[in-house]
Amino acid sequence: MSFEANDDSDEVMSEINMTPLVDVMLVLLVIFIITLPVIQHAVKVDLPSASSVRSSPPPHNLQLSVDAQGQYFLGKQAISADALQLRLKDEASKDPQPQLFIRGDKRVPYEFVAQAMSSAQRAGLQRIGFVTTQP
Repeated sequence: MSFEANDDSDEVMSEINMTPLVDVMLVLLVIFIITLPVIQHAVKVDLPSASSVRSSPPPHNLQLSVDAQGQYFLGKQAISADALQLRLKDEASKDPQPQLFIRGDKRVPYEFVAQAMSSAQRAGLQRIGFVTTQP
């Protein structure tokens, strides 16, 4: 490569000038050297540990079914409305409290299902759910 003023050749310079490339790389290297300790700095926190041992057995579930005639079944045993209230009160006093699942026949009047829900609420049960089927 010649820097003479009287050079009349119109040749294209085929060499890459490496100086700007090296300058950019050095600037990037300095930036990474400065910012790397800031990125790796972490706050030390003493995290709590958890155990996988259960402290109490899971509560059992109660299945309350209402058939098309409005008769109540707790599990597979038929039960009257008055006896249902007493049985639900006994179950509500247990610790942990069981979850009540209500199954209502689609032909039963809503009144009987509402009475079952009301009995469970008066007995003190907190967790009441409904069982349905997919169409």
